[in-house]
Amino acid sequence: MSPIDPHQPYTYSKYFELRIDPIDLCEYFGYTLALTELSLEQDLGQLAELAHLQSRLSRISTRLISRNEQAKREMLVAPVVEFVADVADSLVRIEYAVNVSPQLQGTVDYLLSINNLRQLLVIEAKRDDLDYGFTQLMAELIALDQWERSPTVDEQPVLTGAVTTGVIWQFARLDRTSKHIQQGVNSFRAPEDLESIVRFLVHTLSWEKD
Repeated sequence: MSPIDPHQPYTYSKYFELRIDPIDLCEYFGYTLALTELSLEQDLGQLAELAHLQSRLSRISTRLISRNEQAKREMLVAPVVEFVADVADSLVRIEYAVNVSPQLQGTVDYLLSINNLRQLLVIEAKRDDLDYGFTQLMAELIALDQWERSPTVDEQPVLTGAVTTGVIWQFARLDRTSKHIQQGVNSFRAPEDLESIVRFLVHTLSWEKD
């Protein structure tokens, strides 16, 4: 029996709150899921201000004692998103509504895009729970795949998403042709692995920009 009631509406955050297994969620919507170690392709451009951002995150992480999710997002996640958007010359939509159906609706924390052709999701894992943060990320990636305002499959065959506690970052990819999602089991820490995180996110946004 499916844990999802087809007669009930669901927001992305509700999938997190209900602690639905990502595999069950993907199966319900007609997608497959595999856990794997993702290879993160790296942008090779100059990152002149990276050291400054790394130093800033190091200072903040030793001083932030609030468990308030909004505060953590503003102090730990937003600076990274802002930096990536600046390097990739992308737009950033914050708390943006992506409504596809009664069971795929709600707002996404960050949606980055270049000319609406390269899209990237970043969400904060509520209560630092990466396991069910992935469930929410899967729901949002599936919604983005089906969203009428998304690029076509030919324009963007793979969608990428990130889930983060602000310190730990993990990633997932959705192959839109095969309807297959890869959930990365490898973790990256900020600020220690910040360069790898940033270079991967920039590459994801800009590798087909031209």
